Amino acid sequence: MTQYRIVIEPTETGFSAYSPDLPGCISMGETRTEVESNMREAIAFHLEGLKLEGLDVPSPSTTSAYVEVVA
Repeated sequence: MTQYRIVIEPTETGFSAYSPDLPGCISMGETRTEVESNMREAIAFHLEGLKLEGLDVPSPSTTSAYVEVVA
C-alpha cells in the first residue's frame, strides 16, 4: 500500500483537496471525511489511468512541515 500526501482546504461549500505528487488529481466534498474518501477514489482512478496509458506512476515524495513564527 502506498500513501500519497493530500492537501485539504476549506471552501465556501465544504472542502477541496489535491495531491502535490499527482498533478491534476483533485476532489471536493461537503465534509473533511467525504473529501478524504473522494481523494482516495480519485487517486486510485488517477493511478489506474496512468498505468493504462503506459505512463510512469510517480512515487510519493512530498513532505510537509509546520514552522513557528511570531505574528
